[in-house]
Amino acid sequence: MAPAAKQSNGTLVEASINKFPKIKFTKLFINGEFVDSLSGRTFETIDPRTGEVIANIAEGDKEDIDLAVNAAREAFDNGPWPRLPGPARRKIMLKLADLIDENVEELAYLDALDAGKLFFLGKIQDIPSSAETYRYYAGAADKIHGETLKMSRELQAYTLHEPIGVVGHIIPWNFPSQMFNMKVAPSLAAGCTMVVKPAEQTPLSALFYAHLAKLAGVPDGVINVVPGFGHTAGAAVSAHMDIDMVSFTGSTEVGRLVMQAAALSNLKPVCLELGGKSPFIIFDDVDVDKISDLALQGSFYNKGEICVAGSRVFVQEGIYDKFLKTLKEKAKNFVVGDPFDPNVHYGPQVDKRQHERVLSYIELAKKEGATLLTGGKACEGKGYYIEPTIFIDVTDDMTIAKEEIFGPVMSVFKFKTVEEVIKRANATQYGLAAGIMTNNLNIANTVSRSIRAGAIWINCYFAFDSDSPYGGYKQSGFGRDMGMDGLKKYLQVKSVATPIFNSPWL
Repeated sequence: MAPAAKQSNGTLVEASINKFPKIKFTKLFINGEFVDSLSGRTFETIDPRTGEVIANIAEGDKEDIDLAVNAAREAFDNGPWPRLPGPARRKIMLKLADLIDENVEELAYLDALDAGKLFFLGKIQDIPSSAETYRYYAGAADKIHGETLKMSRELQAYTLHEPIGVVGHIIPWNFPSQMFNMKVAPSLAAGCTMVVKPAEQTPLSALFYAHLAKLAGVPDGVINVVPGFGHTAGAAVSAHMDIDMVSFTGSTEVGRLVMQAAALSNLKPVCLELGGKSPFIIFDDVDVDKISDLALQGSFYNKGEICVAGSRVFVQEGIYDKFLKTLKEKAKNFVVGDPFDPNVHYGPQVDKRQHERVLSYIELAKKEGATLLTGGKACEGKGYYIEPTIFIDVTDDMTIAKEEIFGPVMSVFKFKTVEEVIKRANATQYGLAAGIMTNNLNIANTVSRSIRAGAIWINCYFAFDSDSPYGGYKQSGFGRDMGMDGLKKYLQVKSVATPIFNSPWL
């Protein structure tokens, strides 16, 4: 990638940035108010385009989490939200969705500035889909009910579905808006209250959503947002005795710590959406030109900072050479640059640490014997930009074939048979997603049923939808976000039984 690839259209970039005022919300949001942390400490949130400070954010710690949990506990035990009729919760959630739509540009701006995400994609995808998530779950808020049971004895019985209580949400930095709202929306619909710990790299949009929730009429104490670090604020959420459930999205390593803390405290249930190393399988009956575009998006979308990235690309031997030639040509045309420039394909890695981590994997791949097809370097100049990088001659036991890189790095493998690729695709500790590219219905059915992963996409990729549950197998975690399964985990099931009239039980 030539250094010029990082030269963005300065006029467009400045026009996008200058329309917004300075950052509005930098404090903790507890019990309906923006407040300083008890310690008075702050931390810097950094612009990954330049490495410069955007703002100083109040740093929540264990004591601040205690205050937030107390507010959420009071709101759950004695407040109106869990007791509101479903239609009343629905009305407020629909108002929140409308407010998100009204502020779509500013929210997209915050995520572009804080996370290096593409501004134009935020406006047409990330933020509108967040609003739709509230509309989807608002439609479910008045349809949460149990069922009448057919008992085998002289009893009449039914089940109740009740909110699980105070929920702790720990949010990752790669999709700050979508991850925040895919957790908050269903727990709101269920009648829960919550404490949200956004990633320390990307706290800005979470605080803005808290502001919008208050404007929409969400009662004080229902949503509390406490920015801070994982080992302090995040650990306090996981271990808190008054939090009834934790939903975490992040790395497998941290997921283990969350699960341990939850078990050692009040044995709270956890939902974990963790790492991935997804196979992108291409059979030789496809259109190479079209599928190469999809493969590039599968690995390089959002600069590779996506847990379902199709970074292990398996290509059947009949089209392998043609595919590589096409892939290399297209990758060289990728433009890496300022996320406010509508002409770029992806922006910078989220921070310096992630930038260095991805580059270290690239160097390790070279040392272990992989061949660099294209890319392989940081872009010149300021910011945490990395060229789209493709390796070939990668063996299944190499580090880049096994570990999640979370950056714009693709590994390409050659295979012969359906049986072989199924075995190799499943030879991973992860099981989050897989792509299957073929026009053969029998192959599509066979492989989709054989891959051990939570989401299978046939002749498409990143096929997310509000109604489609999302989560992993194996060390990619358990539990589901989105769809009705994403709502059920925030509900307890209670059975109620009474003797029937003239029963001998009386």
